[in-house]
Amino acid sequence: MCHITLELRQEGNQRELQSNIFVPCFVGTKETAFIYAVTSAGLVHSVTRSCSAGNMTECSCDMNLRHGGSASEGWHWGGCSDDIHYGMSFSRRFLDVPVKNVTGKSGSGLAAMNLHNNEAGRQAVAKLMSVDCRCHGVSGSCAVKTCWKTMSSFEKIGRFLKDKYENSIQISDRLKKKLRRKEKSQRKIPIRKEDLLYVNKSPNYCVEDQKLGIPGTQGRECNRTSDGPDGCNLLCCGRGYNTHVVRHVERCECKFVWCCYVRCRRCETMTDVHTCK
Repeated sequence: MCHITLELRQEGNQRELQSNIFVPCFVGTKETAFIYAVTSAGLVHSVTRSCSAGNMTECSCDMNLRHGGSASEGWHWGGCSDDIHYGMSFSRRFLDVPVKNVTGKSGSGLAAMNLHNNEAGRQAVAKLMSVDCRCHGVSGSCAVKTCWKTMSSFEKIGRFLKDKYENSIQISDRLKKKLRRKEKSQRKIPIRKEDLLYVNKSPNYCVEDQKLGIPGTQGRECNRTSDGPDGCNLLCCGRGYNTHVVRHVERCECKFVWCCYVRCRRCETMTDVHTCK
């Protein structure tokens, strides 16, 4: 998921992604916040799905939604609702308890920040829960509906967390009674559970830094016509880009000939490829 959501940004590098090696994460940065959140959300999502599928003996569907509904509106709870409460509880025990045992409650500001980002990931899964329904009735009518709660796809959750990453909040590294924004003028603005928090500003991912393990964006393939994060203007950090033509050769217009072989033409295409200077 980290690959999917961050591969078009300066923080990711195509060569690194292809070899399944992550760009180093630096303590207390926005990227670290995202990874804590998406890991926590992924654990909730995976465990809850396993519960609903009957793959775990400790849990199953959400039994609290077995009864009830609205007779006047013609629907009732049924089916197998995802038991997100068990998934979230499991995630807290697995990810949060070890940190608290080492640091003592929330411990340092950095530990408190990491715990908050863990919870932000869990809140993302809960916030995006939806209700699915199935109609019952004569001749396909919808006289009665059976409804159940289900989690959104993890891709949708990842996009939600990416948006939170884009709008993450820098906090003070000095922990007092609670986490607070670094900017004094903004401290009256409350920090919500689903906000991602960071302490340290991210390093410059545009330029290669071997000491920090940053590959930079030189040589990275970009989209010349895009104004988004995959566009050459943003991805190349203002350095410009090179264009070269790539020749592709492949089989095409294949036909089955009786009997018994396939005859194909040999097709060539030329494609412009743009890479950062």
